[in-house]
Amino acid sequence: MNRKRLSKTETRILEQFWKIGTCSVREILESLPEDERVAYTTVQTLIYRLEQKGALRKVKKIGNAQLFEPAINQSEYRSGLVRDLLDLFGGSPRLLVSSLLETGTITLRDLKALQSATARNKSSRGRGEKGHA
Repeated sequence: MNRKRLSKTETRILEQFWKIGTCSVREILESLPEDERVAYTTVQTLIYRLEQKGALRKVKKIGNAQLFEPAINQSEYRSGLVRDLLDLFGGSPRLLVSSLLETGTITLRDLKALQSATARNKSSRGRGEKGHA
């Protein structure tokens, strides 16, 4: 994907594609909860923007309907967001975590739980099992 940032609304549309898979503008529109529904042309514009940004790709045309699919997966997208976030902290995970602690976004209990999970993950990999982050 191009390193262009996605708006919250674009991300919401991309999330629907991850959930549904290959589909049309109409299918995405109908998959949105009632309170998030907007005009068909608005969803169409968002999908075309996502295509320009490299997050979606056209795969087929059936009649007048274009079908799109995600060009990136959630893991790739999240990794990019984490890299962008780290860039804001000079690439320092410590500064990022320190900021999260200061704002109360993450607690020491959360950090200890992450540390324990990491230790368990490393020990299971050491026994030849595949670990999942």
